[in-house]
Parts: sequence; structure tokens; C-alpha cells
Amino acid sequence: MNALGLFAILLTLSAVFGVLNDRILRLPNTIGVLVISLLASVALIAVDRFIPGVDLHAVSRSVLGSIDLPQTLLGGVLSFLLFAGALQVDLGQLLGRWASVLALALLGTVIAVGLLGVAMWLAFPLIDQAVPLIWCMVLGAILAPTDPVSVVGMLKRIGLPAPLQALFAGESLFNDGVGVVLFGVALGVASGDGSLLSIGTILTRFVIEALGGGLLGLALGMVAMLLMRVTRDTHVELIISLALATGTFSLANALQMSGPIAVVVAGLVMGARASRAAITDTGRAELMQFWSLIDEVLNALLFVLIGFEVLAVAFRLSHVLVALVAIPLSVAARGLSVFLAALPLHLRRDDRGSTLLLLTWGGLRGGISVALALGLPHGPFRTALLAVCYGVVVFTIIVQGLTIERVAKRIYPDTPG
Repeated sequence: MNALGLFAILLTLSAVFGVLNDRILRLPNTIGVLVISLLASVALIAVDRFIPGVDLHAVSRSVLGSIDLPQTLLGGVLSFLLFAGALQVDLGQLLGRWASVLALALLGTVIAVGLLGVAMWLAFPLIDQAVPLIWCMVLGAILAPTDPVSVVGMLKRIGLPAPLQALFAGESLFNDGVGVVLFGVALGVASGDGSLLSIGTILTRFVIEALGGGLLGLALGMVAMLLMRVTRDTHVELIISLALATGTFSLANALQMSGPIAVVVAGLVMGARASRAAITDTGRAELMQFWSLIDEVLNALLFVLIGFEVLAVAFRLSHVLVALVAIPLSVAARGLSVFLAALPLHLRRDDRGSTLLLLTWGGLRGGISVALALGLPHGPFRTALLAVCYGVVVFTIIVQGLTIERVAKRIYPDTPG
């Protein structure tokens, strides 16, 4: 099957599942699509088990294998999703809380990787499966960063105060890039790459990828705005934005810098109020509408894929048990990492408890974590790590995603909706 055929299948499923959700479940679209995809996956497994001679499971896994979610998401689609998310962030509000965003995205992610890695290292022996500490750190790097796709979608529904929205979105956009860098480092060490064993080498690589990616995104974003100043054609402005999103991501990866961080910074530059003079009013409206549509379509496709990727996980009872243990541990690690990272900045803030609670429960994981887990090399620990990752991702999206609005309204009674 060619790429157009696969794209058509995913779009059709997204449309059908979206209609079913709208008429029956009435959940937020992405969550509803995920739930229906999971139910469809379970149905396929049941048909294979109870009807001899039918092997729908194998057909589905063959199609999923041809999509290659890790490469598709991390190698391309992510640039569109992160750019669309960054465009929606109020840069002024983000800069007003830059210290908090930096602490949460950098320090908080590093702490979460360590906390969750150690916790899972202690938890795995409970099911008689010893997993080395370094592989548990890889798992921590997979699950520590929040997913910008899920978080930005959640913020649209809740309508939190603008400063808190900027804090939420800024952290999720940047800690995604930090998490991918940490994952690469941890996986290199776990796989036995001796060049990564030096602390100095690890820190140097991290600085080059993270800081270099940010500077590259800033530079290319400014170049794109200069180009927009010399044209008044809205279609050309849209083409420039597409070139900025894809070109920044690709160039950063080619230079061994962080593509996610680079494209986020580029999107923030284009979405900033100071940049609006470079774009016509009509162009600005069409630009935001275009990227909002891209965001909605890719979100739906991604959550359909996440729902069907359960077919790629060979679950056993022991994996289910360790996933159930991992869920509260991941929430606890998220909460403690947020508290420790924000402690120096919020000691005297009256609302620090409310903010930390929302940041903890709103720390949704999503497609990035699934893609990283599916990209793990085949080995004795891959299946267990993949099962844990999948269990945590599904829990955060469905349970936390559906209850965060209720939590937010208790803390901020004036929240609309």
C-alpha cells in the first residue's frame, strides 16, 4: 500500500470515529477518537481469538508496521504539531514567566527522569522481572516530558488564566525537546555507546542540542519574518510559515541540534505580537486558521494511531501489573519533580499549591512517549518498557485528560466552560 492509501485510511478512520464520538460518547474529539480506537483494537483481538481462521490482528499490525510511527512522528509530523502549538502561545505571558518555564522544562524534566527511573527500577522486581537501572532511566526519559499535543488541546477546553496557560504550554513545548535529548543520551549509554559515558561529553551534547536548537530557531524565525515584510500575498505568507516549520526542524536535525526546541522557538517568533506588523491582517487570520486546521487534523490522525498501536504491544499479565504500578509512580514523580523544580520560584507565592496541583495532574503524556518507546531496539526489556509506557499514556490522556477541567474549576471557579 502506498503512502496516499495509508493516509486515506487514517483520515477515513478519524472521520468515522469523530462522528461516533460526536453522536455517542460526546468526549473531547481527540480523547473520544482514542477511546474508540482502543475499543476497535480490542475487538480485532477478540475476533482473532474466538473466530478460527481469521487473522485481522496480523493485517492491522502489518499496516501499522508500514506506517512506522516513531519515524513518521519524530522525523516529520512533530515539526507541524510543535509549530502549530507554539503559534498559539502568548509570547509576552511566556516571557513573563520565563524562569518558571525554564525550571520546569529543564530541571523538572531531569528530576522526573531520575525519580521515575529509580522508582521503576525498584518496582520491576515485584513482578519477578529485573530491569537494569539504566534501562529504567530510558523509560524515565520516555515518560518524563509532557506531550504538547495533549496539553495544548487540554488548554483550549479549560480556559485557564493567561499566565497559567503560558506556563503550561511553554513547559510542555520545551520539555518535549529536553526529553528527546535525554532519551537519546540515556539510550546511548544503555546500548553500550562508550563515547557517552563521560559526564563532560553528555553535558556538551545536551548544551549543543538544546541551546543550539533554540538559537537556530530564533535566527530562522527572524529571517522568515523579514521575508514576510516584503510580501503582501497571503498565500506566500502561508508558504513561508510551512517552510519555516519544516526547514527549521530538518536543518536542526541535520546539524545534530534539537529539532523540537528549534521549531518551537521559530513558532514563538512568528506568533509574537511584535511580529504582527510583518504580516497583513488577512494573512495573520488565514495563517492562524490554516495552522489550527493542521493541528486538528494531525491530532486526530495521531490519536487514531495511538489507539491502534496497542496491537503492537504483546501484553502479558505481568506487564499489566507493572503498568498499574507505574501509573501512580508516574503521577508521583511528576508532582515531586514539579515541586522541586519550582520550589525556589514559588516559596512566597500564595497560589503555589494550586499551580503545582494543576501542573501535576495536567501533565499528560501522548504520542511522543509512544513513538520513543516504539523506537526502542529489540531486546529482553523492550516489551516490558513498551507496555508500561502505553499504560501510562492511555491513563493520562483518558483519566487525567477528562478530569483536569473539573480540578481546574475547583481551583479557579471563574474558569469558563
